[in-house]
Amino acid sequence: MMLPSPKLLVTSLALVASLISPATGSSVHHRSEGKSCGPDKSPPRHFGFLLPRAYSVMDVFGPLEVFQFLARQTKLDLYMLYRTMDPAKTEPLHAAMNRFNSSFWPAVATTHTYADNPPIDVLVIPGGAASRSPDLGPEIEYIKKVFPKLKYLITICTGAGIGAQSGVMDGYRATTNKQAWNQMTAMGPKVKWVSPARWVEDGKVWSSSGVTAGIDLALEFVRQKYDNGTAIADFISGSIEHTSVLDWRQDPWAAKFNVPPMN
Repeated sequence: MMLPSPKLLVTSLALVASLISPATGSSVHHRSEGKSCGPDKSPPRHFGFLLPRAYSVMDVFGPLEVFQFLARQTKLDLYMLYRTMDPAKTEPLHAAMNRFNSSFWPAVATTHTYADNPPIDVLVIPGGAASRSPDLGPEIEYIKKVFPKLKYLITICTGAGIGAQSGVMDGYRATTNKQAWNQMTAMGPKVKWVSPARWVEDGKVWSSSGVTAGIDLALEFVRQKYDNGTAIADFISGSIEHTSVLDWRQDPWAAKFNVPPMN
């Protein structure tokens, strides 16, 4: 087996060292030149993932993979939020959305219910079949309740439709899945919908386009909100072998699905 060259080994060790702050024992801190994360200027530490019935797996685990890498560099807490303490199901609630009676529906362990109301800095809302559900009352009420206390609200794919239904995104610029554009934008007529857009950042509201765009949003969030964020995001991209989209306007799906430019 061929051993790495001394030069390559030194370079790799230097990269790892650059991600760790020996002075504090903690790996990352909020960038002083970055946008404020709130009155206390601290970086977001507490991440909550809203799990409505029939959420998209990738909408959750794409960003979660990025933030889990970040959690190896700094203290983060994770809250998986569901109506009950039962596993959060991806299985559609209505038989019409599972016409072949498939059993291909994983469930994710819940850490807290909406009623527990844990203290979170960032709420991530995934999409999927859940966004078209007529039974989102508890999710919408929870979003309304926690939004004023959040540092950031992040919607992934058609999760923007769920966020928009709550009204908290009114007046904010946001984007969503282009294939589902007409359906989702109708859920928030007062939202300033943006196209083309891989992701959109507007103050405390961040939103991504379809599914995998959530990974690019999460990487950009790391770049902006944490000290040494660019190096950390690059390290994560290399580790998961993901070619990160750096230009938020790079969005071929808008043209493919005939979504006109706006905002």
